[in-house]
Amino acid sequence: MSLISNCSPSYATVAGAGAGAAASNRRPKFPSNSWINTNAISQNDKFNVSRLALSHSNHRVKDRTISMALVGGALGQKGDVSTSSSTLAYDLIQGALVRWSSDMDRSLPAPPTAVFLHGILGCRKNWGTFARRLAQGFPTWQFLLVDMRCHGDSASIKKRGPHTVQSAALDVLKLVRELRITPRVLVGHSFGGKVALSMVDQAAKPLARPVKVWSLDATPGKVRAGGDGEDHPAELISFLRTLPKEVSSKRDVVKALIHQGFSNDVAQWVVTNLRSTSSTDSKLSSFTWVFDLMGIAEMYRSYEGTNLWKIVEDVPSGVHVNFLKAERSLHRWALEDLQRIHAAEELAAEEGAGVKMHVLEDAGHWIHADNPDGLFRILSSSFQGSKS
Repeated sequence: MSLISNCSPSYATVAGAGAGAAASNRRPKFPSNSWINTNAISQNDKFNVSRLALSHSNHRVKDRTISMALVGGALGQKGDVSTSSSTLAYDLIQGALVRWSSDMDRSLPAPPTAVFLHGILGCRKNWGTFARRLAQGFPTWQFLLVDMRCHGDSASIKKRGPHTVQSAALDVLKLVRELRITPRVLVGHSFGGKVALSMVDQAAKPLARPVKVWSLDATPGKVRAGGDGEDHPAELISFLRTLPKEVSSKRDVVKALIHQGFSNDVAQWVVTNLRSTSSTDSKLSSFTWVFDLMGIAEMYRSYEGTNLWKIVEDVPSGVHVNFLKAERSLHRWALEDLQRIHAAEELAAEEGAGVKMHVLEDAGHWIHADNPDGLFRILSSSFQGSKS
């Protein structure tokens, strides 16, 4: 199975709080590998992609621009950027008309920016293809893709606990403040949806007004378990924590996951979080996990217990909250959730604020894989009409 990058697709959202690790008789439902390069761009399309290391000690920005190109259907990257002392690892994908970086004259305003947040056991690369498509369609915009704490390249950045939805949101707020970016759009998938809502809850600045928030296939309150054949991230996290931190074979990990009842697809995705630690002259292979599973387990428990209905039912002025429900993701949305959101739509009639419910047809929880064209059409409204 061909995979992009050393991070797995987001494996969130729903499992019961008491879900166990053993699931020998079930086969979770996951999308096919069609999510990879769903809307691949030509090699002639160029984007400015910056990854910066933000120092905790002096808050200065160390900037490097990376040229990205599609090579053999995957991303080819020139240059490496150390993130050992950064706030969070990220990519900044800029449209062709953007001429800006965070180390420019501070009197120059940043271009309109959207922040994209992944789900549990995911990483910023989950959004890469989709963000590049947005950058093509809206060339005056830039798109900030973040690895949240304990995930992807941010896992090596030591963070103080607790590892929660709130602390993950504060990390992103700190990052945009360091970059001198004022986001106009926040997009979060699954766990990332609650992080986006928590960003609004915790800070008036550095968020713009108006700001549009998208919670993709995630409710602001109770997390409901999937049924038979659906995803069970709590069980996956529990089982992964029983495995050694260093393994000699990816194939053995895949076999162990399948033996526990997880599908081959999810097993293959999980091992993309294994990074080689073997020396070039060593005859023995060894791999270690790139994520912080203990931290992720704590984050998932926080996700299950975090209630952000107050943001929806008393929307701050200038905030527009959008919920997107995947048509085939019925187990995540109870009738009570839909009724409360529709009631909030009516209450948020005050000018300058709003709540809206959307449904993405022909999509399961993996919306940006199952129906990227439909998702592009729905989200496009947030980027239209802004020229600067």
